[in-house]
Amino acid sequence: MASLVRIAGRARTAIPRTNVQAASRIAPIALQRRYASAAAAAAAPDSGEQPFFPDEPKQPTIKTAIPGPESKKAIERLSRVFDTRSLNMMADYSRSYGNYIADLDGNVLLDVYAQIASIPVGYNNASLLLAATSPEMASSIINRPALGNFPQHDWAHILETGILSVAPKGLDQVFTGQSGSDANELAYKAAFMWKRQQQRGGADVEFSAEDIESSMNNQAPGAPDMSILSFESAFHGRLFGSLSTTRSKPIHKLDIPAFDWPQAPFPALKYPLAEHEAENAKEEQRCLAETERLIKEFHSPVAAVIIEPIQSEGGDNHASPTFFRGLREITKRNDVLFIVDEVQTGVGATGKFWAHEHWGLSSPPDMVTFSKKAQTAGYYFGNNDLRPNKPYRQFNTWMGDPARAILFRSIIQEIERLDLVSSTAATGDYLYAGLKRLAERYPKDVQNLRGQGQGTFIAFDSARRDEVLKKAKGQGVNIGGSGERAVRLRPMLIFQKHHADLLLERLEKVFQS
Repeated sequence: MASLVRIAGRARTAIPRTNVQAASRIAPIALQRRYASAAAAAAAPDSGEQPFFPDEPKQPTIKTAIPGPESKKAIERLSRVFDTRSLNMMADYSRSYGNYIADLDGNVLLDVYAQIASIPVGYNNASLLLAATSPEMASSIINRPALGNFPQHDWAHILETGILSVAPKGLDQVFTGQSGSDANELAYKAAFMWKRQQQRGGADVEFSAEDIESSMNNQAPGAPDMSILSFESAFHGRLFGSLSTTRSKPIHKLDIPAFDWPQAPFPALKYPLAEHEAENAKEEQRCLAETERLIKEFHSPVAAVIIEPIQSEGGDNHASPTFFRGLREITKRNDVLFIVDEVQTGVGATGKFWAHEHWGLSSPPDMVTFSKKAQTAGYYFGNNDLRPNKPYRQFNTWMGDPARAILFRSIIQEIERLDLVSSTAATGDYLYAGLKRLAERYPKDVQNLRGQGQGTFIAFDSARRDEVLKKAKGQGVNIGGSGERAVRLRPMLIFQKHHADLLLERLEKVFQS
């Protein structure tokens, strides 16, 4: 019992004994042995900061090529029953810990990709393990409710103490879902129903006979001709509606029927920003003007605009707060909804809990979608008119998952306890400064460095991007790419300055090779 608590390397208070005992029983034995014995050897980093996971490895360990022989055997076996063509590496999560991911061959890598930005507080986090082994969690897993019909008695409490406790300002309600794509699909449905209610004259106006009959034949007015506007290089998911707003890579869209919906240009900023202020401001104004033109003139009326605070999958493209404030004003004066897709940017990675907090909006977005680091999904909203006028219009069997909502609540508590959002902001500034120094020494490998003041949500372009990613693994760093040339950093919120020093050291070795 005590050894598990030592694994986390931090003091625990008010932990129910039964939860600790349950956690101890299911904690992987190899993990307990490895990190309990490593505690004495893992001296605090020279930076003087208090490590969140003092028992984690001090540095990566590379014993074989990646994948090694044991991993190759596992991949071959898996490939017979599961598509492995997109596989990055075969992980062993029983030996992964904190910021480090392990494989089957004894390789241990510093992970700054973090399951595509979806692990917030470290592998095998003891606080999450306690939540996972609680009676509350067990009940939610084995009695998973159909929330729309049979919500569990404490569902309001779970939402209020978890998901809604970190709701964006002005948005005090939530509709929960299964994934980021699902969250966006649900938000689109809410937008279309809201717009048609407006057109009919309000939620109290009943559907006409023509509405009802035509909807069953996929014809207007029951199936109206409306659209969602997204932006070039955007990524909003791979389901049918969300895929029609995704514009990042053809491989996502090929052979899939799509809605004829508009795409507006996203600003193509020039870097360094300080040297191109006038050009970038002009580019953003051009994009805003074209967005408004499309809203006014596109043949399928626009019900909502959706945008990512940082276009992640499409190449880590940024825009200024001025651009987003302008976009908010355009949506307001044209009576369309403003949806902010925070699936990848949300939950602290940019040095704010929600990335759109950086913008200084005069009024909040109409909806904010979330997933990834939240380990659950859905959309926040505040306007009661975004509730459909009839039951079963926004509905599915599960409508989310209490087990995942409980896990997110534990994540929130861990973020607040360790002040991880502020830590990420400070670490991001430190890491950005280090990358800027590397850019001066290796200008071909670190181009268009971006993400200053955005926590650890940092990226740069490289002329040999794929080679950089491969060689980084050989240096013990798991890192990801986006777009055609970008190297994107997506470390966990427990990533600290001593991890940044290690990352910078290993990247320099890659650039030197």
